[in-house]
Amino acid sequence: MFDRLPEILGTEVTVSTEHFRIERLHLEFANGQRRYYERMAGDSGGAVMVVPVLGDQLLLIREYCAGTHSYELGFPKGRSEAGEDWRQTAERELREETGYRGGTYTYLRRVNSAPSFFAADIDLVLAEDLIWDPLDTGDEPEPVEKIWRPLGDMSALLLDPAFREARCLAALAAAMQLKGWR
Repeated sequence: MFDRLPEILGTEVTVSTEHFRIERLHLEFANGQRRYYERMAGDSGGAVMVVPVLGDQLLLIREYCAGTHSYELGFPKGRSEAGEDWRQTAERELREETGYRGGTYTYLRRVNSAPSFFAADIDLVLAEDLIWDPLDTGDEPEPVEKIWRPLGDMSALLLDPAFREARCLAALAAAMQLKGWR
């Protein structure tokens, strides 16, 4: 029934800042209906979220998030720099935010948390056998709190109200499925 995407009749940038660009799309659907949609335009630079594991412990971080103006419990994440692939980005972000690098990296999957509003895909990566190897530089304005949770407690973590970012929940669920954690 929906074999043909709507035709984009026009695009207008309505707001542009250092980090965001909002576009208004004029669309025509296959049935002739025309509508205006707004979206946050994404870039194709890439991003990763890392599920870090050392032995029988999962490493979480607690950092400031401007969108909710609160400190949130989650996983290390960040945008790819020019020329980086998912593995290089995962290692750099993990080292910047936690001081660890993975001994092994496993690609889990790609997700998008709100495709109706933006094209912000993120690659989910499992990093195991962590090794202490901090970077001297990073983009965090303050130290990131590190919190360890036992792998045997993953089902409880999925229900923990402090662990609420949808991408983190998806990353944990994908890792649990792959590794058979409960």
